[in-house]
Amino acid sequence: MQITRITDLSSAGLADYSRLTDVALRRVLEPAGGLYIAESPKVIARALNAGHRPRSLLIQEQWLPDAERLLAGWPDVPVFVGDAAVLEQLTGYNLHRGALAAMHRPALESVEALLTHARRIVILEDIVDHTNVGAIFRSVAGLGADAVLITPRCADPLYRRSVRVSMGTVLQVPWTRLPEWSIATPLLHNSGFHLAALALADEAVSLDAFAEETPERVAIILGAEGDGLSPHALAAADTVVTIPMLHGVDSLNVASASAVALYALRVRS
Repeated sequence: MQITRITDLSSAGLADYSRLTDVALRRVLEPAGGLYIAESPKVIARALNAGHRPRSLLIQEQWLPDAERLLAGWPDVPVFVGDAAVLEQLTGYNLHRGALAAMHRPALESVEALLTHARRIVILEDIVDHTNVGAIFRSVAGLGADAVLITPRCADPLYRRSVRVSMGTVLQVPWTRLPEWSIATPLLHNSGFHLAALALADEAVSLDAFAEETPERVAIILGAEGDGLSPHALAAADTVVTIPMLHGVDSLNVASASAVALYALRVRS
């Protein structure tokens, strides 16, 4: 483990951690640079256990023992150490979880590979809120879906906030990018998936009714807050499904809706 105590914030090795509060900047830099940021020892451990390769760590002094444990198999990875004030100046926020890691992004699998043995998948269409994306991944992991597919304009699951909100489950749930609906729809149908769009519509069936005779392979399609699913997604759907609501409430937050739908449609062995 190569320990460097921070004396100069302009050091080249620290560039990955600067301006983390600028979402637009991270969207540009992370995919292009092949990196993402993992926050907290627990999340970093999940990333390493998933086989992701660390580029460096940024920690407070008291987290050095954890860094030594985490990087036992990575002796050449730089570890930058600083006090809380220095790290806040660098990153732009209070690093209260004590540790960040710049991780190399793994190559995404093909859609076909993820569908091969899956029975329940979730499709996220153009969900731009990183908190919702992270929360949905946590529901997917906890309730047993097999994979997540995201549309080209969906928020990055490996953005720092998504990873944190998911409790690191975005690092263990298989996911990849889905092509546009004109290509994705026949691809999903040819793999035997019934497309169930979660939306409000006159022709929608209730989740209770749909769950009574759940198809063998189901793709649950979820849309963004406010706009909901696009006409293309609704046209691709085999069934439009709605969650019955009470007291004049018409819908749930998309992350909450994902958990309800995943539980109702879970595979019962």
